[in-house]
Amino acid sequence: MHFLDQAKIFIKSGWGGPGAVSFRREKYVEYGGPDGGNGGKGGDIIFEAVAGLNTLIDFRYTQHFKAQRGQPGMGKNRYGAGGDDLVVKVPVGTQILSDPTPIEGTEDEDGSMEYEQELLADFTEVGQRIVLLRGGDGGRGNLSYKTSTNRAPRQHGTGWPGQEMWVWLRLKLLADVGLVGMPNAGKSTLINQVTNTKAKVGAYAFTTTKPQLGVVLHRDREFVLADIPGLIEGAAEGAGIGDRFLGHIERCRVLLHLIDATGDDPVEAFRIVTDELAAYGGGLDEKPQLVALNKGDLLGQELMEDIADQLREEAGVEDVFIISGATGEGVGALLDAVLPMLHAPAQREEEDAPEAEKPWSPI
Repeated sequence: MHFLDQAKIFIKSGWGGPGAVSFRREKYVEYGGPDGGNGGKGGDIIFEAVAGLNTLIDFRYTQHFKAQRGQPGMGKNRYGAGGDDLVVKVPVGTQILSDPTPIEGTEDEDGSMEYEQELLADFTEVGQRIVLLRGGDGGRGNLSYKTSTNRAPRQHGTGWPGQEMWVWLRLKLLADVGLVGMPNAGKSTLINQVTNTKAKVGAYAFTTTKPQLGVVLHRDREFVLADIPGLIEGAAEGAGIGDRFLGHIERCRVLLHLIDATGDDPVEAFRIVTDELAAYGGGLDEKPQLVALNKGDLLGQELMEDIADQLREEAGVEDVFIISGATGEGVGALLDAVLPMLHAPAQREEEDAPEAEKPWSPI
C-alpha cells in the first residue's frame, strides 16, 4: 500500500429541497387552500476516524465529495425526504485544516506572503465523528405562507444552499516512541530488529522515504515505535520535506535519538537534529529523549566509549546507550530504559488523582 500523509479535497454539503406550490383539490370542496409541503434538508458532510487505515492515498484519486440534495416537497402537505449524509472515513491521527489564506501585511520585497491555516478537526480516537459542513434547510411550501389576508399563496422557498470549501487532510501517525536521527543512522535496521516491520535498509542516505510503524514487545509490554526518514540541516524549514516528517512524531511520548558512531562528527550530528527539533516547535525539544550510539559492531568497545564520552562532555548528554541495531547488542538495555518513561506519567496521574469517595450509607 502506498503511503500518503497529506491531501487536498473539496467538500460540499447538500442543498435543501424546494418547497412545493400545491392546492387541495377535492370533490365538493370549493376552496381547498394551499397544501404544498416543505422541502427536505440537504445531507451533511461528516468525517469519521476508523481503524485499519494508515494512509491518505485514497484521497489522491477521489478529491471531490458532495452530499445529496434534499428532495422537493409535494402536495397534500407532504415533506420532501432529507438528503443522505456523506461520511468521509479517515485514519486515526488525521487533522483537517482550512485552505491557507495570506496574512495581510506580510508581503516581502519578492512579493511572497506568509499564510495561515485553521485547525478544523483532530481525530485521535477510533469512532470519533464530526459534522464539518451542515446541509442546507429545505425550502418552505406554499402552505406555510398562508395568512389571514393571503389565503392562496403561490410563493415557495427554493431551499437553502449547502456549504462548500477546500480543506487539507494531514496525517500524523500515533506512536509511543519516535526514532529520530540523521540519514543512514541505522533507524530502519533498529526497527527491523525490535519489531516485525520489514523496512528497507541500504548503505545510502534517505533509504527510508516514508514513516514506518512497528509494535515492540518487550518484557510482556507493548508499545508502538515510529521510524521517520532522516533529518538534515534545515529540515524544520522544509529541507528534505523534513517538516512533514517531524509532524509524525508530534504525538510521541518519548524520542529515541539514534547517532551513527561511524559518522564524521557524531557530536555535530546530535546538535543538528536537536536544533531542528527545537526549530520545528510543537514541544518536540521538550519531550523525554534517549540517546543511543549505533553501529557498535563496526567499532571496538573502547572507541565507542570514547565517542560516548565526547557526547557527554561536548553536547551535555547525560546517558548514552551503546548499541548495534544489526546484531541487537545493547538493544535490550535501551528498551528497558524506554518502558519506565512510557508508563511513569500514567502512574503519576493515578497517584495524584483523588481517591474516589465511598457512597454514603447509614449502616
